[in-house]
Amino acid sequence: MTPKKWLSVLLADDGSQHAQSAVEMLQDIPLPPKSRITVLRVFTSGQIPAVSEFERSLERTKNQLVNKGFRAETELQLGSAAEKIIDMAAAKNTDMIILGAKGLRATAGILLGGVAQQVVEYAYCPVLIVRAPYRGLRRILVVTDGSKPSQDAARYLGRFPLPEKVDVRIIHVLPPEQHMVMMEPNMGGWQTVYAVPPTDVSTLLAKQTQIGESLLNRTSSLLQRLGIESTPVLVRGDAATEIIEYAKSNEIDLIVAGSRGLSQIKGWFMGSVSRKLVHYSSCSVLIVKGLQKGARPWK
Repeated sequence: MTPKKWLSVLLADDGSQHAQSAVEMLQDIPLPPKSRITVLRVFTSGQIPAVSEFERSLERTKNQLVNKGFRAETELQLGSAAEKIIDMAAAKNTDMIILGAKGLRATAGILLGGVAQQVVEYAYCPVLIVRAPYRGLRRILVVTDGSKPSQDAARYLGRFPLPEKVDVRIIHVLPPEQHMVMMEPNMGGWQTVYAVPPTDVSTLLAKQTQIGESLLNRTSSLLQRLGIESTPVLVRGDAATEIIEYAKSNEIDLIVAGSRGLSQIKGWFMGSVSRKLVHYSSCSVLIVKGLQKGARPWK
């Protein structure tokens, strides 16, 4: 479903392979006419001798976007990269920040770069973290847990300008199976304490499955009303682990997840699952912050 009005997008460009992948993904997104893309490059005082090269790099990125029919402008600023990205996004009332995940691969997975980590934690709008190499936007996985942030994420995707014939799937992760454990508090004591209440496990699992299927149906119906067909996926286990493994084994290109809203101190703070997805997923991740009352996903 294509938004009816223009969008404001902030593309953070640091010249890395991941940033180029972000440009390539952006070129595949059918933005509505008159949308604005601001390409921002931030440099430090130690990089001043390279400013002319940064300017040329920004122009190359701008030309890539203009040649695709987008309206693009460039900004070159001195300062802290994360701070400048966040401040500019707020000043321009940006609909979405796009940046590459300039991280390091490790045996435990993929670690997010420092700038991307700060932006995704503290930005006031949705943030799309793109990982290289970019292979197209064919399969999207939407995470739902029944919370308002996850519904906001689905609603946001429903108004997101998607390429044609994209495969959208919705995943919900049931809690791990719990096994009843008996413990005797006193050696030889007669009283037995159950760590998990001695209930009918099969009934509990069936109830959880029913709730999970209901959540998936609700999200699927929401997307359908917005013109997007989807496939439900129900799994059980540790939420972040199951989502990451499913995305990897099914060659998912983009994970879409919600994150809780504004805290009492300045900034947004992601939940643990969203944070793990951003840090360790091998594919790109779109984090949608909880929408404030009366806010609209797009202009």
